[in-house]
Amino acid sequence: MTDCSRTAMPIMYRIDHQRKLVIARGYGAFTGDDIFSYQRDVWSGKDVVGYDELVDMTFVTRTARPTPEQLRNLATLASQMDLASAPSRFAIVGAGDDAHALGLAFQKQRQLQKRSSKDVGVFRTLREAWEFLNVVDPPELPPPPAPQA
Repeated sequence: MTDCSRTAMPIMYRIDHQRKLVIARGYGAFTGDDIFSYQRDVWSGKDVVGYDELVDMTFVTRTARPTPEQLRNLATLASQMDLASAPSRFAIVGAGDDAHALGLAFQKQRQLQKRSSKDVGVFRTLREAWEFLNVVDPPELPPPPAPQA
């Protein structure tokens, strides 16, 4: 199978090499450090260059409100990992108002980056996100993390 799963708590993600897609799902409380760690862990790998991405924030219960500078820094880091010759799409699902607003703020910062080659879309539902990514047969999303003993 060309699919591999990894964990960057509280973000579970799967890399689907067949579809050239990174699928991530957040759970529980989310901090800026979690998002930066996910960005570095996943997108520093050369095997995902040009892949599309879906980040589902539906199950995030609390987010630390990032400063405008932190959002700008994340957008800068993310765009530095882009390859201009391999444009891709990034769908963010933020069903709740806070997650949706955070997604829209990140989308705006990403658009301001000259190096950015990802088309970012922010959606309320997975169905809209899959349509944006042109995925007709969506893969299974990463399951929630196992409870800590």
